Amino acid sequence: MAQDATAERVLAAVEQRREHVNAAIDEDLPMAEPERLYEATRYILEAGGKRLRPTAALLVGEALAEVDADDATDYRSFPALDGDEFDLMRAAVSVEVIQSFTLIHDDIMDEDDLRRGEPAVHRAYDTETAILAGDTLYAKAFELLSDTGADPANTVDAVNRLASACTRICEGQSLDVDFESRDDVTPEEYLEMVELKTAVLYGASAAIPAVLMGADDETVEALYQYGVDSGRAFQIQDDVLDLTVPSEKLGKQRGSDLVEEKETLITLHARQQGVDVDSLVSAETPAEVSEAEVDDAVAVLEDAGSIAYAREMAEDLTERSKERLDVLPEGPARDLLADLADYLISRGY
Repeated sequence: MAQDATAERVLAAVEQRREHVNAAIDEDLPMAEPERLYEATRYILEAGGKRLRPTAALLVGEALAEVDADDATDYRSFPALDGDEFDLMRAAVSVEVIQSFTLIHDDIMDEDDLRRGEPAVHRAYDTETAILAGDTLYAKAFELLSDTGADPANTVDAVNRLASACTRICEGQSLDVDFESRDDVTPEEYLEMVELKTAVLYGASAAIPAVLMGADDETVEALYQYGVDSGRAFQIQDDVLDLTVPSEKLGKQRGSDLVEEKETLITLHARQQGVDVDSLVSAETPAEVSEAEVDDAVAVLEDAGSIAYAREMAEDLTERSKERLDVLPEGPARDLLADLADYLISRGY
């Protein structure tokens, strides 16, 4: 029941802010020429998504400014800590734009046909247009972040942080590709990959608003680590959910990671316990695997303690992330950031 209440609070907060974010995307990323290119950039942005990262950015701003989010909250003229104003929404949108850029390129590299139940950009258009759309979004994110009206020194710092996050995302993606050809990947290496590929953008989402507002280094670093710990927990729990949530709720075939031989924290731990992970399922595609076969595989992984290992690590990281929020003033926004961390390892399941 407590988990359901947390999910309800988070989803209500996300929905309230998503409306503002979607309106800002329309304003800040309007259609332009060449039309096909900009259609492709808008296609991925309009394909759904909860807007969790920009929500985290807005909540950090609200917490630091000690304002309550309501219809009167003006994210476009948001108070910095020195009393000046800046465009917090533009910073939040910049992070979401980077997220969309990574999704386009991930789908091309993984040869995935669908994204959020719709054809991926390279399928809806073509690979060349998709690459250009991703690159355009990448550039637009920095245009937006450099034009928030914040203190110039803070702006340079924020832009550097987003650029560093993008570099690390690429490093993480490269490690992920490298892992596909290795049979000696350790759980520690996997955690590093997850931090680079997934968690650093959550970290940037939480830290960049604080930088633009002029928060001290201790606060900025704590918020960055909040995002990183939450992001790592998110990905680890995703590995757990792939095995433990029914297919109809998951939105894809349960156990697909096993079928596709993707290394996860669970399988890496199981290998260390002597489990022959490669023989857990015989199906060659997710569509061919049976629920009974997945059940048998899950039972082996549970006996090895591997699922519990991953679940406990996600929970520990989440608790650690919430402790980082002590640098923020007490209030509804800080509470929602803690709820968001909890939500990331439940997703309502």
